[in-house]
Amino acid sequence: MSDFKYLFAYSIPLMTLVSLSSSGVYTFATPFYAFVIIPLLEITLKDFDTTYSEAQKEKRLNNILFDLLLYFNIPFVFGLLAMGFYILNTQVLTTVEVIGTILSLGILLATNAINVAHELGHRVSQFERTLSKLLLLPCLYMHFYLEHNFGHHKNVATPQDPATSKLNQTVYHFWISSVITQYRNAWKLQLSFLRQANRSFISVKNDMLWYSLFQTTYLGFMLLLFGFEGLIYSLCVGVLSFIFLETINYVEHYGLVRKKLPSGRYERVQTHHSWNSNHIIGRIVLYELTRHSDHHFKASKKYQVLENKTESPQLPFGYPTSILLSLIPPLWFRLMNPRIPSDQMNLNSA
Repeated sequence: MSDFKYLFAYSIPLMTLVSLSSSGVYTFATPFYAFVIIPLLEITLKDFDTTYSEAQKEKRLNNILFDLLLYFNIPFVFGLLAMGFYILNTQVLTTVEVIGTILSLGILLATNAINVAHELGHRVSQFERTLSKLLLLPCLYMHFYLEHNFGHHKNVATPQDPATSKLNQTVYHFWISSVITQYRNAWKLQLSFLRQANRSFISVKNDMLWYSLFQTTYLGFMLLLFGFEGLIYSLCVGVLSFIFLETINYVEHYGLVRKKLPSGRYERVQTHHSWNSNHIIGRIVLYELTRHSDHHFKASKKYQVLENKTESPQLPFGYPTSILLSLIPPLWFRLMNPRIPSDQMNLNSA
């Protein structure tokens, strides 16, 4: 397939535009596309797998197209967000239309804001890391940059990682524990960095203070521009976006654990410590996020060179279907528990 297949990642913004331009039940175009059309396409289309030679990897890494495809999400996300909030706050909408619009904007932020921010947050350049934080702003989840990069990737598949869902933990319990603990851990990391640098709490290097300031300013702007109702809408869209993120976290790491060594340290992160999904539509729409095993094995790998790790535990469905299944805990446990590798199931029982 052509490298231009990643243009399909803009299908979510396109469907969001359809939702915002519609009325009645058609405002649900985005959730319908994400959770009905994409799962049907993943069932219908054959998974496409490729391994890259070192020369091919080098060529793909040096191709600016892959970076530009990420950058273009910024005007799309903020343009549609502005359009959505304007519609919510200036037009007379039915309850159905309000819900459809909020769901559409939440899905947009989860896929083309948080997910793209995740990819850019692993980059080396300050420019790309700044873009990552900008995309996290309307999601009210800027601390994700700190906790994900310096906490989650270090502690994944251990009891120290709040973003790793435990065996038989429901997604609803996970939402609460993960959101609260990740925020708390982000502050712990920040304070640790300040101590190491011999800096005080009130410091220009206290990123968590900056995140709080930026997000409060954003919400204050929404309050000033659209009143209390506009503030509520922006909160709903932001919270919905990170709830989608945490559901994906739940699916990606459910029940998988790393072995604790005699030294007290945990074994090195391997490809079998994350669930892998090679379902093609989800891969493209989410910039290969579903090849999560390879991402955790080497977090610095850019999305265009991530590969399918067949030795990893495999999700039976793509991300959209898995998200829906996780919302029904008994069905999720019945489906997923037998798929957890026996050695890790033993570690869960220990």
